[in-house]
Amino acid sequence: MSSKNLFSFLFLLVLLFSSFSEATAWIRSGFWYAGSEFPVPEIPSTLFTHIHFAFAYINTSSFELYISHSDEPYISTFSNTVKQKNPSVITLLSIWGGRDESPDFFAMTSQFSRRKSFITTSIKTARQYGFQGLDLFGVNPNTDANMTNMRSFIEEWRTAINSESKSFGTKRLILTMGAYYSPMLDSMSYPVDTIIRNFDWVHLIAYDYYLPTKDNFTGPHAALYDPTSKLNTDHGIKEWIKRGLPANKIVLGLAYHGYAWTLVNPKRNTVRSPARGLAITRDGSMSYRYIKRYMKSYGVTPVYNSTFVVNYVTIGSFWIGYDDVEAIRTKVSYAKDKGLLGFAAFQIPSDDVDWELSKAAKGEEEDQSSSNRRLLAILLPTLTLAILLLSTIVCILKKKTIRSEGIRELNERAIGRTLKVFSFDQIKAATDNFSIKNKLGEGGFGPVYKGRLSDGQEIAVKRLSACSKQGIEEFQNEVTLASKLQHVNVLQLQGFCIEREEKILVYEYMPNKSLDFYLYDPVQSLQLDWEMRVRIIEGVTQGLLYLQEYSAFTVIHRDLKASNILLDDEMKPKISDFGIAKLFQKDEKEANTGRIVGTYGCVPPEYVKRGVYSRKYDVYSFGVLLLQILGGKKNSSEYGIKNDLNLLEYAYELWGKGNGVDFLDLSLQDDSRIGEQLRYMQVALLCVQEKWEDRPSMLEVYSMLKNETEVLPNPKVPAFSKNKDNDTQETLVTPDLTCSDNNLTISQLIAR
Repeated sequence: MSSKNLFSFLFLLVLLFSSFSEATAWIRSGFWYAGSEFPVPEIPSTLFTHIHFAFAYINTSSFELYISHSDEPYISTFSNTVKQKNPSVITLLSIWGGRDESPDFFAMTSQFSRRKSFITTSIKTARQYGFQGLDLFGVNPNTDANMTNMRSFIEEWRTAINSESKSFGTKRLILTMGAYYSPMLDSMSYPVDTIIRNFDWVHLIAYDYYLPTKDNFTGPHAALYDPTSKLNTDHGIKEWIKRGLPANKIVLGLAYHGYAWTLVNPKRNTVRSPARGLAITRDGSMSYRYIKRYMKSYGVTPVYNSTFVVNYVTIGSFWIGYDDVEAIRTKVSYAKDKGLLGFAAFQIPSDDVDWELSKAAKGEEEDQSSSNRRLLAILLPTLTLAILLLSTIVCILKKKTIRSEGIRELNERAIGRTLKVFSFDQIKAATDNFSIKNKLGEGGFGPVYKGRLSDGQEIAVKRLSACSKQGIEEFQNEVTLASKLQHVNVLQLQGFCIEREEKILVYEYMPNKSLDFYLYDPVQSLQLDWEMRVRIIEGVTQGLLYLQEYSAFTVIHRDLKASNILLDDEMKPKISDFGIAKLFQKDEKEANTGRIVGTYGCVPPEYVKRGVYSRKYDVYSFGVLLLQILGGKKNSSEYGIKNDLNLLEYAYELWGKGNGVDFLDLSLQDDSRIGEQLRYMQVALLCVQEKWEDRPSMLEVYSMLKNETEVLPNPKVPAFSKNKDNDTQETLVTPDLTCSDNNLTISQLIAR
């Protein structure tokens, strides 16, 4: 067969496959919420047919569509990134118009000029960033005027989308809507006839029926059925169909989150048991990932309730209701039986690390379509082989291209600087072929070795391990950042090596190891007298001042801890490990990041809960470190008479009772130094306050430590404390962290 005929044959098979797929379309959509901080490249796009970017918003001045400043870095690459794993996945830009933003939405729909402005910019934004559809989420038309304006808006939006597609000869944008589980709720009613004509499908928000913030009983928040109430998914879907919405335009919403209640009586712990409010988190909400880890830590087994189709688990007086694998499978089967179009998961990052819920949902579909898969396997073996072969060739070429570009870029960055590009043979010889006797430790990046160059210079070599999640982009970032930092209290990067698939960083060698080697060892800690600890504290302070105030650009370290404070031959401290550091604009007060990272106990609450980071992030970590230096205590242990206090709570309790001296390391207790030591302790407690606005800046910290006559404010209750001040009342959040050991690490904290 000639190449032309072969191409024609493959083309016909592709057409056959496409038409067959469209005839048996089943929507597997999922939401990625930018506020989750979950890395976009790690989204399991192969498990979904559609992925929504959530959310875009409405500009209250111009009534144009706008993207939050903190979300801009994600949206520009979102579609391309998720398509790398699954080129066929369809991306949609979801627009939030519910709850607090509902007045903004209806203000926009109230005038033709405002509607036109929003519609034009929504289409433009979708095209600009490669989205194939638009989604309207959470709108609640609760008045007749809002209903009328919403009708006009929807009709005009669809008309504009059709017109844009025809004018430019492009494929028409998909238009979807996220609506509440029922078309009629209290005073709210959707314009169902308009929705039917203009939206490709409606995904129902079939969850959050009951919330621990307002219900005094354990409610099945995502109940598929409920024999005692109309507040359930089955009832809502029947109402939508009764109002005229075809079943094949309905996509069932699946909740990847649950809620925690505090039981009145732990022995009464089924669905609808008496409760006295929320538990565990500040609003009771918990991701499935968080719930799984929480259950594992307590060794408990969940219960499946087939009446409501929910799972729940009881841990002491805490009751958590959620959907586990059993509930998800049942709901997907229900959607199939009812002739629905598919499901929509909210939200993907809340799934477990092994994607149990997403696999369960996809698996239900695969079980019912095994015959279709066998047919495709018979018809398309040639096409599959060709695609695999072509994909392999493309991947090899792409990998070589990326690698060559990365090497070239790194070499260009090294030119004109003091960085040296080492050969692999030089590194191999310096470390005696990475001998185990030269190994200093191992962290998230990989092992660290001591080495000696041919000229006698001692070095520390960090070698990327095969199992590390660090890639060429992150490696480039660390090289670029570390090479710009020049300060006596910042570890100096000497050079790097990229050769033979290796990624290696070469640093100056610190003969006295890291600070944690001394702090927590009863013998080694004797080497750290008060004068020595003060010098270390001053050195770390100077290093942070340089990073935040005096360098050419502001750097947020994000992993300041004792194991990342290295000591030279004179015991002078140097801040190390900038693998997860972030650049910060001088005029910025706060920002969001693409990946939540850090080490358990050193991460401030605003970062754990909302993904917000600022200069006060490192101030918080410095406060924790200062308490560790003063007390010689780990933050991973529990303290107090009942062993129920974390390090910060314990320090605050003793300080508040005037017993701060009991917190200090026994080797430091010197009557002549007590006043100075307690002052340092008070400064540390100011640094770890709950609200970042209450914490001092590093300039203020420096002044407080140096000026013994300066009157210090009283610190408020520290972060993650069970007993809050009145102005910071909320339930303790147990952060879902990946603990880091006391080595040179690049450790990751996983967002809830």
